[in-house]
Amino acid sequence: MFKKLLEYNDGEEMNIVVMLKESVLKTSKNGKHYLILNFTDSSGEIRGIYWDATPQDAQNFSAGSIVELNGKREEYQDRPQIKIFSLRTVGENEGYDLSQFVKTAPVKQKDLEEEINKRVFEILNPTWNRIVRYLLKKWHDKFFIYPAGKINHHAVKNGLAFHTVSMLRDAEGICNTYPQVDRSLLYAGCIVHDMGKVIELSGVVATKYTTEGNLIGHLVLIDEQIVLAAKELNINPHSEDVMLLRHMVLSHHGLPEYGAAKRPALLEAELLHKIDDLDATVYAITNALQHTKPGHFTEFIASQDNRRFYRPLKDDALDQSEKLE
Repeated sequence: MFKKLLEYNDGEEMNIVVMLKESVLKTSKNGKHYLILNFTDSSGEIRGIYWDATPQDAQNFSAGSIVELNGKREEYQDRPQIKIFSLRTVGENEGYDLSQFVKTAPVKQKDLEEEINKRVFEILNPTWNRIVRYLLKKWHDKFFIYPAGKINHHAVKNGLAFHTVSMLRDAEGICNTYPQVDRSLLYAGCIVHDMGKVIELSGVVATKYTTEGNLIGHLVLIDEQIVLAAKELNINPHSEDVMLLRHMVLSHHGLPEYGAAKRPALLEAELLHKIDDLDATVYAITNALQHTKPGHFTEFIASQDNRRFYRPLKDDALDQSEKLE
């Protein structure tokens, strides 16, 4: 049986067909060009450097390309990487399907759909319930397949729905502890807060930001979708219920410097921001730890202020957890 990308050990040579998740052309201090490549298959991803690259190489080995990689896995600064011996593009007629190189969330799409639909029934406010149902139906195919991000967290197939379900579970615990929290509003906010990413991102394979994503961003995009949904459903878009839901999505990044249009001004909006940040943080650190040897520190995690985290020699909870990527 053929090995997958992350099944190779340090020092092992590989000859494997993988996809390029990312390809960036850089110039060294001596003026030579090189490519920073992120190789990926369904087991995960590893970086490699393609030295002495030409502009033609950058075009041939672009993001989304399937390539045959001959190289060796090694470790550099506590981070796995591939020493590249040779690289060639794989033709369309060679029988490879892009989907086989895409990492998927550790929960089945069917189970994600069932759990989110269950929470919708617990949104008792009729305005929020109708808008949430309308948007879930409108964006169903993309919402349950798209990643939640390009790089930082839940950047896998079904990642957006997986992130949403994790947040809803956290929200349930908070609502059970603090009865003053409006469960309907918090659940509605969890479900739609990142739904604008189905417009902001290009899809599952070689994910990029779309023109709308770069110019507008998912907070404003989903705010617009809420207003359009209200109009389609003959709900007054200026009603307080609609304004509260809009505030939830527009403020969920917390601070303007992190992309929030407004700072949270509702208890539920503050909680949504903190739950969102909590889930993204747990995911990013857990993913890094799962790719780190016991007794070592993770690589620097950009989303966590470039900090490194230690993986204890004995950590049963982490060992028994399902691999994220």
